[in-house]
Amino acid sequence: MTLTQLRAFVEVAATRSVRDAAAHLVVTQPAVSAAVAALQRDLGVTLLTRDGRGVELTAAGHVFAHYARQVLGLLDEGRAAAAGRVHPERGRVRLAAVTTAGEHVLPPFLAAFRTRYPEAEVLLEVGNRVRVWELLDYREVDLVIGGRAPADKRFVTHATRPNPLVVVAAWQGPHAAEHAPREMSVEEMARQVWLLREPGSGTRSTVEELFEDLGISPPTLTLGSNGAIRESVRAGLGVTLISRDAVARDLVPGGLEEWRWPGPPVNRAWHLVGRANESLTPTAALFLTGLITAGEASTADPFQRVG
Repeated sequence: MTLTQLRAFVEVAATRSVRDAAAHLVVTQPAVSAAVAALQRDLGVTLLTRDGRGVELTAAGHVFAHYARQVLGLLDEGRAAAAGRVHPERGRVRLAAVTTAGEHVLPPFLAAFRTRYPEAEVLLEVGNRVRVWELLDYREVDLVIGGRAPADKRFVTHATRPNPLVVVAAWQGPHAAEHAPREMSVEEMARQVWLLREPGSGTRSTVEELFEDLGISPPTLTLGSNGAIRESVRAGLGVTLISRDAVARDLVPGGLEEWRWPGPPVNRAWHLVGRANESLTPTAALFLTGLITAGEASTADPFQRVG
C-alpha cells in the first residue's frame, strides 16, 4: 500500500469519477485506475464498482475511504508540525472558512499575518459549514473559521468575534428615521421574496427557523454566493438575512438599506475552531496569536481568545 494509491482512491471516492480524480491529481486516468486496482489487490476487497459513466463506493469502500482520509490528513498535519517545529515562521497553516468569513472577515487578518511572516505558507479552502467541519474532522485543515462548531467533543473553540446578522433590501430613499433601520412587520416579511444561500448554509438555517417560529412561508429564491445575493437585492429582486460583514460597504444611499424584523436582533459569533485535546502545529499557533493581535490593533471587531 502506497501514498499514491491512497490519494488516488480518496480522490475517486470524493469525485465518483476516475477522470475528475486524474485531473485533480494532475496524472493520467490509467495511472489512477492502476493505483486503485493495486490498492484493492493489496486489501483483498473491492472498493469501487462501475455505475454508468462514473463509479460508486462499495460498502467496504465507504469504510476504507473514512480511514484513508484520516491517514492522509494526519500525515499532512505531521509534515506541517515537523517543519514548523524548526522554523514556525516558515511553516504551513491549513485553514477552512465558511463563505462569508472567507470572503469578508479573513482577508485583512491574512494580510497582516503574511506581512509579519512572509515566508509562511497559508492554505485556505472556502465552503459551506458542512464542508468545513468535515475538513477539520478529517485533519485536512488545522483551523476552521465559521459559526458555532457541531455539538460534540471533537472540536474546541480558540477565539470568537461578533457576527451580527441583518436584513437588507434595495435602498428606497430617505425615510423618517433616516439613521435607524426601517421596521418590518410579520405581514411584510411574509410578502417579501427572500433570497437564501444553498442548503447547508448556517444563515439559511437561521432564516428558516425564524419563518417556522413566526408561522410564515414566504417565497424564496436560492442563490449560490453572497455576491449573487447582494447584487440581486440591490436590483430589487428581494430581501435577505446576511452577515453585516458581507454588506458593510454596501449600506450606503443608492446601495442597500437595513430593515429591522420583528423580535430581537440576530447576534451570532464567528468561531475559530480546532480539534479538541490536541496542540496546534507551531505555525497554526502563530496564526491564532496573530489573528488576535491584528484584531486588537485595528478598528474592526477583534477576535477574542477563549479560555
